Amino acid sequence: MPYTRDYLAAEPARADVDATPGAVLLEFGAPDCGFCVAAQPALRQVLDTHEATHLKIEDGAGRALGRSFGVKLWPTLVLMRDGVERGRVVRPRRADEIAALFSDAQG
Repeated sequence: MPYTRDYLAAEPARADVDATPGAVLLEFGAPDCGFCVAAQPALRQVLDTHEATHLKIEDGAGRALGRSFGVKLWPTLVLMRDGVERGRVVRPRRADEIAALFSDAQG
């Protein structure tokens, strides 16, 4: 799945995320978050060249998935591979910061 422009209508359950095979890039944020909007071009650039399911999750008070990952700032990107967290980056500004998630998760 390539870059996803829109936030999911409903967040998935943590168990479903953990059970997803392969690479999953979780993006926690909000549509009105300036940091989130600013990160989109870099995120799109990286996802155009890396294989991962991109789940764009609107976060906030009372949102269980973000709390289960300990999300404090937006955007927070969490790379999962076969249900295991392999890396994360908070408030990325450049594509190389995001691409490093994929490089670090190899092997």
